[in-house]
Amino acid sequence: MEILLLLAGALAVTALARRVEWPAPLVLVAVGLAVSFIPGVPEFRLHPEVVLLLVLAPLLYSAALDSSYLDIKANLRPIGLLAVGLVLFSTAVVGVVAHAVVPELPLASALVLGAIVAPPDAVAAVAIGRRLGLPRRAMTLLTGESLGNDATALTAFKVAVAAATGAAAFSWGQSVLTFAVAAVGGVLVGLVLAVLVHAIRLRLRDGVLESALGLLVPFGAYLLAEEVHASGVLAVVVAGLYLGHNAPAAGFSTRLQETAVWRSADVLLESLVFALIGLQLRTVISDARPGWGLVAASAVVLAAVIVVRFVWMFPAAHIPRWLSSRIRAREPAPGWRQITVISWAGMRGVVSLAAAAAIPADMPGRDVVVLLTFVVTVGTLLLQGTTLPALIRALRVEASDGQERALAEAQVQNAAARAAIDRLDEVLSEGEIPDHLADRLRAIAEHRGNAAWERLGRQELESPAAAFRRLRREMLSAERSVFIQARNKGDIDDEALRKVLRELDLEEAALARE
Repeated sequence: MEILLLLAGALAVTALARRVEWPAPLVLVAVGLAVSFIPGVPEFRLHPEVVLLLVLAPLLYSAALDSSYLDIKANLRPIGLLAVGLVLFSTAVVGVVAHAVVPELPLASALVLGAIVAPPDAVAAVAIGRRLGLPRRAMTLLTGESLGNDATALTAFKVAVAAATGAAAFSWGQSVLTFAVAAVGGVLVGLVLAVLVHAIRLRLRDGVLESALGLLVPFGAYLLAEEVHASGVLAVVVAGLYLGHNAPAAGFSTRLQETAVWRSADVLLESLVFALIGLQLRTVISDARPGWGLVAASAVVLAAVIVVRFVWMFPAAHIPRWLSSRIRAREPAPGWRQITVISWAGMRGVVSLAAAAAIPADMPGRDVVVLLTFVVTVGTLLLQGTTLPALIRALRVEASDGQERALAEAQVQNAAARAAIDRLDEVLSEGEIPDHLADRLRAIAEHRGNAAWERLGRQELESPAAAFRRLRREMLSAERSVFIQARNKGDIDDEALRKVLRELDLEEAALARE
Protein backbone atom coordinates (compact mmCIF):
# COMPACT_ATOMS: atom_id res chain seq x y z
CA MET A 1 0.00 0.00 0.00
CA GLU A 2 2.85 2.39 0.83
CA ILE A 3 4.44 1.82 -2.58
CA LEU A 4 1.12 2.50 -4.32
CA LEU A 5 0.68 5.74 -2.40
CA LEU A 6 4.26 6.71 -3.22
CA LEU A 7 3.71 6.02 -6.93
CA ALA A 8 0.43 7.93 -6.96
CA GLY A 9 1.98 10.89 -5.16
CA ALA A 10 5.03 10.92 -7.44
CA LEU A 11 2.83 10.88 -10.54
CA ALA A 12 0.70 13.70 -9.13
CA VAL A 13 3.80 15.84 -8.52
CA THR A 14 5.09 15.02 -12.01
CA ALA A 15 1.77 16.04 -13.55
CA LEU A 16 1.81 19.35 -11.66
CA ALA A 17 5.43 20.04 -12.63
CA ARG A 18 4.68 19.38 -16.29
CA ARG A 19 1.63 21.64 -16.20
CA VAL A 20 3.67 24.60 -14.91
CA GLU A 21 6.65 23.60 -17.11
CA TRP A 22 9.09 22.97 -14.26
CA PRO A 23 11.69 20.15 -14.42
CA ALA A 24 9.80 17.24 -12.91
CA PRO A 25 12.90 15.39 -11.52
CA LEU A 26 13.97 18.44 -9.52
CA VAL A 27 10.48 19.12 -8.20
CA LEU A 28 10.16 15.48 -7.11
CA VAL A 29 13.45 15.64 -5.20
CA ALA A 30 12.44 18.86 -3.47
CA VAL A 31 9.00 17.54 -2.54
CA GLY A 32 10.52 14.27 -1.34
CA LEU A 33 12.95 16.20 0.88
CA ALA A 34 10.08 18.14 2.45
CA VAL A 35 7.80 15.12 2.86
CA SER A 36 10.54 13.05 4.53
CA PHE A 37 10.32 15.28 7.64
CA ILE A 38 6.53 14.98 8.03
CA PRO A 39 5.72 12.92 11.15
CA GLY A 40 4.25 9.54 10.33
CA VAL A 41 5.75 9.26 6.85
CA PRO A 42 7.07 5.69 6.52
CA GLU A 43 10.78 5.07 6.11
CA PHE A 44 11.77 4.18 2.57
CA ARG A 45 15.05 2.37 1.96
CA LEU A 46 16.57 1.58 -1.42
CA HIS A 47 17.23 -2.09 -2.05
CA PRO A 48 20.10 -2.13 -4.58
CA GLU A 49 19.18 -5.39 -6.32
CA VAL A 50 15.60 -4.21 -6.81
CA VAL A 51 16.64 -0.76 -8.03
CA LEU A 52 19.25 -2.03 -10.49
CA LEU A 53 17.02 -4.74 -11.97
CA LEU A 54 13.53 -3.25 -11.83
CA VAL A 55 14.33 0.45 -12.23
CA LEU A 56 17.74 1.05 -13.80
CA ALA A 57 17.58 -1.77 -16.36
CA PRO A 58 14.26 -0.71 -17.97
CA LEU A 59 15.20 2.98 -17.85
CA LEU A 60 18.51 2.35 -19.61
CA TYR A 61 16.86 0.04 -22.12
CA SER A 62 14.20 2.61 -22.96
CA ALA A 63 16.84 5.33 -23.35
CA ALA A 64 18.90 3.05 -25.61
CA LEU A 65 15.86 2.25 -27.77
CA ASP A 66 15.31 5.96 -28.25
CA SER A 67 18.98 6.75 -28.95
CA SER A 68 20.71 6.93 -32.31
CA TYR A 69 23.18 4.11 -32.82
CA LEU A 70 24.68 6.00 -35.78
CA ASP A 71 25.16 9.20 -33.77
CA ILE A 72 26.72 7.29 -30.87
CA LYS A 73 28.99 5.38 -33.25
CA ALA A 74 30.10 8.64 -34.89
CA ASN A 75 30.93 10.11 -31.46
CA LEU A 76 32.27 6.96 -29.82
CA ARG A 77 35.67 8.49 -28.98
CA PRO A 78 34.38 11.50 -26.97
CA ILE A 79 31.64 9.35 -25.43
CA GLY A 80 34.28 6.83 -24.32
CA LEU A 81 36.31 9.63 -22.74
CA LEU A 82 33.25 10.60 -20.72
CA ALA A 83 31.78 7.17 -19.95
CA VAL A 84 35.11 5.51 -19.07
CA GLY A 85 37.87 8.08 -18.71
CA LEU A 86 35.93 10.68 -16.74
CA VAL A 87 34.36 8.05 -14.46
CA LEU A 88 37.74 6.59 -13.51
CA PHE A 89 39.29 10.06 -13.15
CA SER A 90 36.39 11.18 -10.91
CA THR A 91 36.70 8.02 -8.84
CA ALA A 92 40.37 8.72 -8.10
CA VAL A 93 40.13 12.49 -7.52
CA VAL A 94 36.97 12.45 -5.41
CA GLY A 95 38.35 9.52 -3.41
CA VAL A 96 41.57 11.40 -2.60
CA VAL A 97 39.65 14.58 -1.70
CA ALA A 98 37.22 12.69 0.54
CA HIS A 99 40.09 10.96 2.35
CA ALA A 100 41.81 14.35 2.85
CA VAL A 101 38.77 16.13 4.33
CA VAL A 102 37.58 13.10 6.34
CA PRO A 103 40.86 11.58 7.60
CA GLU A 104 39.08 8.86 9.57
CA LEU A 105 37.71 7.55 6.28
CA PRO A 106 40.22 5.00 4.87
CA LEU A 107 41.48 5.70 1.37
CA ALA A 108 39.97 2.47 0.03
CA SER A 109 36.55 3.44 1.42
CA ALA A 110 36.99 6.93 0.00
CA LEU A 111 37.61 5.38 -3.41
CA VAL A 112 34.35 3.47 -2.99
CA LEU A 113 32.67 6.86 -2.56
CA GLY A 114 34.46 8.14 -5.65
CA ALA A 115 33.16 5.23 -7.74
CA ILE A 116 29.65 5.67 -6.39
CA VAL A 117 29.33 9.37 -7.27
CA ALA A 118 31.30 9.19 -10.52
CA PRO A 119 28.46 8.49 -13.00
CA PRO A 120 26.07 11.37 -13.78
CA ASP A 121 22.42 10.62 -14.49
CA ALA A 122 21.45 12.47 -17.66
CA VAL A 123 17.67 12.14 -17.27
CA ALA A 124 17.16 15.68 -16.04
CA ALA A 125 19.90 17.15 -18.25
CA VAL A 126 18.55 15.54 -21.42
CA ALA A 127 15.00 16.67 -20.62
CA ILE A 128 16.19 20.25 -20.16
CA GLY A 129 18.40 20.06 -23.26
CA ARG A 130 15.57 18.86 -25.46
CA ARG A 131 13.25 21.57 -24.20
CA LEU A 132 15.80 24.33 -24.80
CA GLY A 133 17.17 22.98 -28.09
CA LEU A 134 20.72 21.95 -27.24
CA PRO A 135 22.86 21.08 -30.29
CA ARG A 136 22.46 17.55 -31.56
CA ARG A 137 26.05 16.58 -30.78
CA ALA A 138 25.78 17.81 -27.19
CA MET A 139 22.63 15.73 -26.72
CA THR A 140 24.38 12.71 -28.22
CA LEU A 141 27.33 13.08 -25.85
CA LEU A 142 25.10 13.41 -22.77
CA THR A 143 22.93 10.46 -23.79
CA GLY A 144 25.85 8.26 -24.80
CA GLU A 145 27.68 9.06 -21.58
CA SER A 146 24.67 8.14 -19.45
CA LEU A 147 24.30 4.82 -21.29
CA GLY A 148 27.89 3.74 -20.68
CA ASN A 149 29.09 5.37 -17.46
CA ASP A 150 26.96 3.25 -15.12
CA ALA A 151 28.70 0.06 -16.25
CA THR A 152 32.13 1.62 -15.68
CA ALA A 153 31.19 3.02 -12.28
CA LEU A 154 29.55 -0.15 -10.98
CA THR A 155 32.55 -2.25 -12.03
CA ALA A 156 34.93 0.23 -10.37
CA PHE A 157 32.66 0.12 -7.32
CA LYS A 158 33.04 -3.66 -7.01
CA VAL A 159 36.82 -3.36 -7.27
CA ALA A 160 36.98 -0.59 -4.66
CA VAL A 161 34.70 -2.48 -2.26
CA ALA A 162 36.94 -5.55 -2.53
CA ALA A 163 39.93 -3.39 -1.60
CA ALA A 164 38.07 -1.64 1.25
CA THR A 165 36.81 -4.85 2.84
CA GLY A 166 40.17 -6.59 2.52
CA ALA A 167 38.99 -9.37 0.24
CA ALA A 168 41.57 -12.13 0.35
CA ALA A 169 41.60 -12.64 -3.40
CA PHE A 170 41.90 -8.96 -4.22
CA SER A 171 44.71 -7.76 -6.47
CA TRP A 172 44.95 -4.86 -8.87
CA GLY A 173 45.89 -7.15 -11.74
CA GLN A 174 42.87 -9.33 -11.10
CA SER A 175 40.73 -6.20 -10.85
CA VAL A 176 41.78 -4.99 -14.31
CA LEU A 177 40.98 -8.43 -15.72
CA THR A 178 37.59 -8.38 -13.99
CA PHE A 179 36.90 -4.97 -15.47
CA ALA A 180 37.75 -6.14 -18.99
CA VAL A 181 35.74 -9.35 -18.69
CA ALA A 182 32.72 -7.45 -17.40
CA ALA A 183 32.83 -5.01 -20.31
CA VAL A 184 33.43 -7.53 -23.09
CA GLY A 185 31.01 -10.04 -21.59
CA GLY A 186 28.29 -7.42 -21.22
CA VAL A 187 28.59 -6.39 -24.86
CA LEU A 188 28.51 -10.01 -26.06
CA VAL A 189 25.54 -11.01 -23.93
CA GLY A 190 23.54 -7.95 -24.95
CA LEU A 191 24.35 -8.38 -28.64
CA VAL A 192 23.60 -12.12 -28.76
CA LEU A 193 20.32 -11.69 -26.92
CA ALA A 194 19.28 -8.75 -29.11
CA VAL A 195 20.02 -10.63 -32.35
CA LEU A 196 18.03 -13.62 -31.11
CA VAL A 197 15.06 -11.50 -30.00
CA HIS A 198 15.05 -9.55 -33.28
CA ALA A 199 15.02 -12.79 -35.30
CA ILE A 200 12.13 -14.15 -33.25
CA ARG A 201 10.13 -10.92 -33.54
CA LEU A 202 10.50 -10.86 -37.33
CA ARG A 203 8.85 -14.27 -37.44
CA LEU A 204 6.07 -13.55 -34.95
CA ARG A 205 4.48 -10.74 -36.97
CA ASP A 206 2.12 -10.09 -34.07
CA GLY A 207 2.40 -6.63 -32.55
CA VAL A 208 1.14 -7.65 -29.14
CA LEU A 209 3.47 -10.64 -28.83
CA GLU A 210 6.43 -8.65 -30.17
CA SER A 211 5.84 -5.90 -27.61
CA ALA A 212 5.44 -8.44 -24.81
CA LEU A 213 8.74 -10.07 -25.79
CA GLY A 214 10.38 -6.65 -25.84
CA LEU A 215 9.30 -6.04 -22.24
CA LEU A 216 11.39 -9.04 -21.15
CA VAL A 217 14.59 -7.92 -22.87
CA PRO A 218 16.05 -5.51 -20.28
CA PHE A 219 15.46 -7.89 -17.38
CA GLY A 220 16.71 -10.92 -19.33
CA ALA A 221 19.83 -9.10 -20.56
CA TYR A 222 20.68 -7.85 -17.08
CA LEU A 223 20.17 -11.21 -15.32
CA LEU A 224 21.97 -13.25 -17.99
CA ALA A 225 24.99 -10.96 -17.95
CA GLU A 226 25.21 -10.87 -14.17
CA GLU A 227 24.92 -14.66 -14.09
CA VAL A 228 28.15 -14.97 -16.10
CA HIS A 229 29.83 -12.17 -14.09
CA ALA A 230 29.56 -9.67 -16.95
CA SER A 231 28.14 -6.16 -16.84
CA GLY A 232 24.35 -6.38 -16.76
CA VAL A 233 24.05 -2.65 -17.35
CA LEU A 234 26.19 -2.78 -20.49
CA ALA A 235 24.24 -5.79 -21.78
CA VAL A 236 20.97 -3.88 -21.41
CA VAL A 237 22.37 -0.85 -23.25
CA VAL A 238 23.77 -2.90 -26.14
CA ALA A 239 20.50 -4.82 -26.52
CA GLY A 240 18.51 -1.60 -26.54
CA LEU A 241 20.76 0.08 -29.12
CA TYR A 242 20.61 -2.92 -31.45
CA LEU A 243 16.85 -3.37 -31.25
CA GLY A 244 16.23 0.37 -31.51
CA HIS A 245 18.42 0.61 -34.61
CA ASN A 246 16.57 -2.31 -36.21
CA ALA A 247 13.08 -1.18 -35.14
CA PRO A 248 12.16 -0.10 -38.71
CA ALA A 249 12.17 -3.79 -39.68
CA ALA A 250 9.38 -4.48 -37.19
CA GLY A 251 5.70 -3.96 -37.93
CA PHE A 252 3.99 -0.60 -37.43
CA SER A 253 1.84 -2.04 -34.65
CA THR A 254 4.92 -3.05 -32.66
CA ARG A 255 6.52 0.38 -33.01
CA LEU A 256 3.36 2.21 -31.95
CA GLN A 257 2.78 -0.03 -28.94
CA GLU A 258 6.39 -0.08 -27.76
CA THR A 259 6.67 3.70 -27.93
CA ALA A 260 3.56 4.13 -25.80
CA VAL A 261 4.53 1.40 -23.33
CA TRP A 262 8.08 2.59 -22.72
CA ARG A 263 7.11 6.26 -22.45
CA SER A 264 4.60 5.36 -19.77
CA ALA A 265 7.16 3.17 -18.01
CA ASP A 266 9.73 5.98 -18.15
CA VAL A 267 7.38 8.45 -16.48
CA LEU A 268 6.41 5.97 -13.77
CA LEU A 269 9.96 4.80 -12.97
CA GLU A 270 11.58 8.24 -13.16
CA SER A 271 8.89 9.69 -10.90
CA LEU A 272 9.45 6.89 -8.40
CA VAL A 273 13.23 7.21 -8.53
CA PHE A 274 13.47 10.95 -7.93
CA ALA A 275 10.81 10.86 -5.23
CA LEU A 276 12.79 8.13 -3.43
CA ILE A 277 15.97 10.23 -3.66
CA GLY A 278 14.27 13.02 -1.75
CA LEU A 279 12.64 10.68 0.75
CA GLN A 280 16.00 9.16 1.74
CA LEU A 281 17.13 12.31 3.60
CA ARG A 282 15.69 11.48 7.02
CA THR A 283 16.99 7.91 6.93
CA VAL A 284 20.51 8.91 5.90
CA ILE A 285 20.81 11.66 8.49
CA SER A 286 19.56 9.40 11.28
CA ASP A 287 22.13 6.75 10.36
CA ALA A 288 25.15 9.06 10.02
CA ARG A 289 24.34 11.72 12.72
CA PRO A 290 26.64 14.26 11.04
CA GLY A 291 28.40 17.01 12.98
CA TRP A 292 29.51 20.37 11.63
CA GLY A 293 32.85 18.94 10.55
CA LEU A 294 31.17 16.32 8.39
CA VAL A 295 28.78 18.92 7.00
CA ALA A 296 31.73 21.04 5.88
CA ALA A 297 33.46 17.97 4.44
CA SER A 298 30.27 17.16 2.50
CA ALA A 299 30.35 20.62 0.92
CA VAL A 300 33.99 20.12 -0.10
CA VAL A 301 33.24 16.72 -1.65
CA LEU A 302 30.26 18.18 -3.52
CA ALA A 303 32.47 20.94 -4.88
CA ALA A 304 35.11 18.40 -5.90
CA VAL A 305 32.54 16.34 -7.81
CA ILE A 306 31.44 19.44 -9.75
CA VAL A 307 34.93 20.83 -10.39
CA VAL A 308 36.50 17.53 -11.47
CA ARG A 309 34.15 17.37 -14.44
CA PHE A 310 35.36 20.77 -15.65
CA VAL A 311 38.99 19.78 -15.07
CA TRP A 312 38.49 16.74 -17.29
CA MET A 313 36.19 18.19 -19.95
CA PHE A 314 38.29 21.02 -21.37
CA PRO A 315 41.57 19.09 -21.83
CA ALA A 316 39.68 16.00 -23.08
CA ALA A 317 37.90 18.13 -25.66
CA HIS A 318 41.02 19.85 -27.03
CA ILE A 319 44.14 17.70 -26.43
CA PRO A 320 43.10 14.84 -28.78
CA ARG A 321 42.44 17.42 -31.51
CA TRP A 322 45.89 18.93 -31.01
CA LEU A 323 47.52 15.49 -31.23
CA SER A 324 45.58 14.05 -34.18
CA SER A 325 44.92 15.65 -37.55
CA ARG A 326 42.47 12.85 -38.28
CA ILE A 327 40.31 13.87 -35.34
CA ARG A 328 40.47 17.51 -36.43
CA ALA A 329 39.28 16.55 -39.90
CA ARG A 330 36.53 14.21 -38.74
CA GLU A 331 35.03 16.02 -35.76
CA PRO A 332 33.81 19.62 -35.44
CA ALA A 333 35.71 21.88 -33.07
CA PRO A 334 33.92 22.12 -29.72
CA GLY A 335 33.21 25.64 -28.54
CA TRP A 336 33.87 26.63 -24.94
CA ARG A 337 30.18 27.40 -24.40
CA GLN A 338 29.09 23.89 -25.32
CA ILE A 339 31.86 22.34 -23.20
CA THR A 340 30.77 24.50 -20.25
CA VAL A 341 27.15 23.35 -20.56
CA ILE A 342 28.11 19.67 -20.77
CA SER A 343 30.45 20.14 -17.80
CA TRP A 344 27.67 21.66 -15.73
CA ALA A 345 25.20 18.93 -16.73
CA GLY A 346 26.63 16.43 -14.24
CA MET A 347 23.68 15.72 -11.96
CA ARG A 348 23.87 12.44 -10.05
CA GLY A 349 20.93 10.08 -9.65
CA VAL A 350 19.59 6.73 -8.59
CA VAL A 351 22.65 4.67 -9.59
CA SER A 352 24.72 6.43 -6.94
CA LEU A 353 22.16 5.83 -4.20
CA ALA A 354 21.60 2.21 -5.24
CA ALA A 355 25.36 1.56 -5.13
CA ALA A 356 25.60 3.24 -1.72
CA ALA A 357 22.85 0.97 -0.41
CA ALA A 358 24.83 -2.03 -1.68
CA ILE A 359 27.93 -1.23 0.42
CA PRO A 360 28.68 -4.15 2.77
CA ALA A 361 27.85 -3.45 6.39
CA ASP A 362 31.42 -4.29 7.49
CA MET A 363 33.10 -1.71 5.25
CA PRO A 364 34.87 0.97 7.35
CA GLY A 365 33.13 4.33 7.17
CA ARG A 366 29.99 3.00 5.48
CA ASP A 367 27.58 5.52 7.07
CA VAL A 368 29.83 8.43 6.14
CA VAL A 369 30.05 7.25 2.52
CA VAL A 370 26.26 6.92 2.32
CA LEU A 371 25.79 10.42 3.74
CA LEU A 372 28.31 11.96 1.34
CA THR A 373 26.66 10.13 -1.56
CA PHE A 374 23.30 11.59 -0.62
CA VAL A 375 24.72 15.10 -0.32
CA VAL A 376 26.36 14.85 -3.75
CA THR A 377 23.25 13.39 -5.40
CA VAL A 378 20.75 15.90 -4.02
CA GLY A 379 23.23 18.77 -4.17
CA THR A 380 24.00 18.31 -7.87
CA LEU A 381 20.33 17.82 -8.74
CA LEU A 382 19.19 20.96 -6.95
CA LEU A 383 22.22 23.17 -7.68
CA GLN A 384 23.09 22.21 -11.23
CA GLY A 385 19.63 21.11 -12.27
CA THR A 386 17.95 24.37 -11.30
CA THR A 387 20.62 26.56 -12.91
CA LEU A 388 21.28 24.56 -16.10
CA PRO A 389 18.43 26.17 -18.10
CA ALA A 390 19.64 29.67 -17.18
CA LEU A 391 23.21 28.72 -18.14
CA ILE A 392 22.09 27.40 -21.54
CA ARG A 393 20.16 30.60 -22.22
CA ALA A 394 22.95 32.88 -20.95
CA LEU A 395 25.57 31.20 -23.13
CA ARG A 396 23.13 30.95 -26.05
CA VAL A 397 23.98 27.33 -26.69
CA GLU A 398 21.43 26.19 -29.21
CA ALA A 399 21.29 23.99 -32.27
CA SER A 400 22.76 25.76 -35.29
CA ASP A 401 22.04 22.97 -37.76
CA GLY A 402 18.28 22.91 -37.29
CA GLN A 403 17.52 24.45 -40.69
CA GLU A 404 19.95 22.10 -42.45
CA ARG A 405 18.39 19.06 -40.78
CA ALA A 406 14.89 20.27 -41.64
CA LEU A 407 15.97 20.78 -45.25
CA ALA A 408 17.44 17.29 -45.44
CA GLU A 409 14.26 15.84 -43.93
CA ALA A 410 12.11 17.75 -46.43
CA GLN A 411 14.21 16.49 -49.33
CA VAL A 412 13.91 12.88 -48.18
CA GLN A 413 10.19 13.29 -47.52
CA ASN A 414 9.71 14.69 -51.02
CA ALA A 415 11.69 11.80 -52.52
CA ALA A 416 9.59 9.34 -50.51
CA ALA A 417 6.39 10.96 -51.79
CA ARG A 418 7.65 10.69 -55.37
CA ALA A 419 8.50 7.02 -54.80
CA ALA A 420 5.00 6.44 -53.43
CA ILE A 421 3.42 8.06 -56.50
CA ASP A 422 5.65 6.08 -58.85
CA ARG A 423 4.69 2.87 -57.10
CA LEU A 424 1.04 3.86 -57.34
CA ASP A 425 1.39 4.39 -61.09
CA GLU A 426 2.99 0.94 -61.42
CA VAL A 427 0.08 -0.69 -59.57
CA LEU A 428 -2.46 1.28 -61.61
CA SER A 429 -0.90 0.03 -64.82
CA GLU A 430 -1.45 -3.56 -63.71
CA GLY A 431 -5.21 -3.39 -63.18
CA GLU A 432 -8.39 -1.38 -63.23
CA ILE A 433 -8.64 1.08 -60.33
CA PRO A 434 -11.39 3.73 -60.10
CA ASP A 435 -10.09 7.18 -61.04
CA HIS A 436 -11.40 8.85 -57.87
CA LEU A 437 -9.52 6.32 -55.72
CA ALA A 438 -6.28 6.86 -57.64
CA ASP A 439 -6.68 10.63 -57.40
CA ARG A 440 -7.23 10.43 -53.65
CA LEU A 441 -4.14 8.28 -53.11
CA ARG A 442 -2.04 10.57 -55.27
CA ALA A 443 -3.30 13.63 -53.35
CA ILE A 444 -2.34 12.05 -50.02
CA ALA A 445 1.23 11.43 -51.21
CA GLU A 446 1.54 14.94 -52.62
CA HIS A 447 0.19 16.40 -49.39
CA ARG A 448 2.85 14.61 -47.34
CA GLY A 449 5.61 15.76 -49.65
CA ASN A 450 4.40 19.38 -49.66
CA ALA A 451 3.92 19.44 -45.88
CA ALA A 452 7.63 18.75 -45.34
CA TRP A 453 8.55 21.85 -47.36
CA GLU A 454 5.93 23.99 -45.64
CA ARG A 455 7.43 23.17 -42.22
CA LEU A 456 10.67 24.84 -43.31
CA GLY A 457 9.18 28.30 -43.60
CA ARG A 458 7.92 30.54 -40.81
CA GLN A 459 4.60 31.73 -42.07
CA GLU A 460 2.44 34.25 -40.28
CA LEU A 461 -0.65 32.72 -41.91
CA GLU A 462 -1.64 29.13 -41.39
CA SER A 463 -0.03 26.86 -43.96
CA PRO A 464 -2.22 24.55 -46.07
CA ALA A 465 -0.79 21.51 -44.30
CA ALA A 466 -1.50 22.99 -40.86
CA ALA A 467 -5.02 23.94 -41.93
CA PHE A 468 -5.58 20.42 -43.23
CA ARG A 469 -4.49 18.89 -39.93
CA ARG A 470 -6.61 21.28 -37.88
CA LEU A 471 -9.75 20.75 -39.95
CA ARG A 472 -9.28 16.99 -40.13
CA ARG A 473 -8.96 16.82 -36.34
CA GLU A 474 -12.23 18.73 -36.03
CA MET A 475 -13.88 16.21 -38.36
CA LEU A 476 -12.48 13.28 -36.40
CA SER A 477 -13.78 14.78 -33.16
CA ALA A 478 -17.25 15.07 -34.67
CA GLU A 479 -17.15 11.45 -35.86
CA ARG A 480 -15.99 10.29 -32.46
CA SER A 481 -18.87 12.09 -30.71
CA VAL A 482 -21.45 10.42 -32.96
CA PHE A 483 -20.12 6.94 -32.25
CA ILE A 484 -19.97 7.56 -28.49
CA GLN A 485 -23.57 8.80 -28.47
CA ALA A 486 -24.62 5.73 -30.48
CA ARG A 487 -22.95 3.45 -27.93
CA ASN A 488 -24.64 5.28 -25.06
CA LYS A 489 -28.04 4.87 -26.74
CA GLY A 490 -27.44 1.17 -27.31
CA ASP A 491 -27.32 1.39 -31.11
CA ILE A 492 -23.85 -0.20 -31.15
CA ASP A 493 -21.94 -2.17 -28.54
CA ASP A 494 -18.62 -1.37 -26.87
CA GLU A 495 -16.66 -3.73 -29.10
CA ALA A 496 -17.75 -1.83 -32.21
CA LEU A 497 -16.99 1.48 -30.51
CA ARG A 498 -13.47 0.41 -29.56
CA LYS A 499 -12.77 -0.75 -33.11
CA VAL A 500 -13.85 2.56 -34.61
CA LEU A 501 -12.08 4.64 -31.94
CA ARG A 502 -8.81 2.86 -32.67
CA GLU A 503 -9.09 3.74 -36.35
CA LEU A 504 -9.88 7.37 -35.53
CA ASP A 505 -7.13 7.53 -32.90
CA LEU A 506 -4.49 6.18 -35.29
CA GLU A 507 -5.44 8.77 -37.90
CA GLU A 508 -5.34 11.56 -35.31
CA ALA A 509 -1.95 10.33 -34.10
CA ALA A 510 -0.67 10.63 -37.65
CA LEU A 511 -1.95 14.22 -37.75
CA ALA A 512 -0.35 15.15 -34.43
CA ARG A 513 3.12 15.74 -35.90
CA GLU A 514 4.04 19.42 -35.77
